[in-house]
Amino acid sequence: MTTDMNFDFLQSARRTIKLEQEAIAQLEGRLTDDFATACQLILNCKGRVVVTGMGKSGHIGNKMAATLASTGTPAFFVHPGEASHGDMGMIQPSDVVIALSNSGETGEVTSLLPLLKRLGTALISMTGNPESTLGRAANAHLNTGVNQEACPLNLAPTSSTTCALVMGDALAVALLEARGFTAEDFAFSHPGGSLGRRLLLKVEDIMHGGSQIPVVTSAATLSEALLVVTSKGLGMTTVQDNGKLSGIFTDGDLRRAIDNGVDIHTATMADVMTVGGKTTTPGTLAAEALKLMEDNKINALVVKDGDQTVGVINMHDLLRAGVI
Repeated sequence: MTTDMNFDFLQSARRTIKLEQEAIAQLEGRLTDDFATACQLILNCKGRVVVTGMGKSGHIGNKMAATLASTGTPAFFVHPGEASHGDMGMIQPSDVVIALSNSGETGEVTSLLPLLKRLGTALISMTGNPESTLGRAANAHLNTGVNQEACPLNLAPTSSTTCALVMGDALAVALLEARGFTAEDFAFSHPGGSLGRRLLLKVEDIMHGGSQIPVVTSAATLSEALLVVTSKGLGMTTVQDNGKLSGIFTDGDLRRAIDNGVDIHTATMADVMTVGGKTTTPGTLAAEALKLMEDNKINALVVKDGDQTVGVINMHDLLRAGVI
């Protein structure tokens, strides 16, 4: 093996991309009614979808199982070699198996066929040869064949694995749409992601409640209110009279009071507070609370449950929670 130091890397990359694009373009023409049959088998499945494949097909299968699981179709990957040494116990008659093999003759995969038949487990195959052992044994066959691999030797799985990946995505998306899968459903599968936080996190999950709520009355002096604002560390205080919210006092209100020449030594909350103030509820999505703050150019909201003040929330809380 010798290295050509003058090799045109860009030309090679363009050739690979072109060949894989052509392979994907041809994939649509290989779709048959078996694709719809595969979808129905999975939709009617009472168990789980079990994806299996060897080598590069196995790597694609792993990704396929992950995509299915995150879009409403419970799925997991089983290595075919391990299946022959105990992991067949993970597969049940109520499951559906998706088996990947470009040739359709991979020994580790085809050796599972008698066992799957004995279990009565439905089988979907994804191969490049419908007449292969795996293709003929399946209840539904998805043809991912290619005319040529992107590998110049036509040996390394390249175009074929790309087509298998695309077919897996097509399967997952078709099932997603058939199930009426929503953005909120997706968030439940991705609670650690930014989408999950925006669609699942509620005000009650991050608000300051109980003794953390800063409270003064409308008769409290400005200096008394500032002590409460400082001690609670939220940059604001609620103003409540007889258990009812009268208003809110924030850093912004203090600046406006000073700009208006208010005597800070004698002024009371009734003189300087924002009457009423913007409020939200405990069950409101944190993302909606953020939008309310942004729309009104404010940094804090009072949280009310009916007439009762139950908490406060500010921009820092949303930032720490990852909503921003």
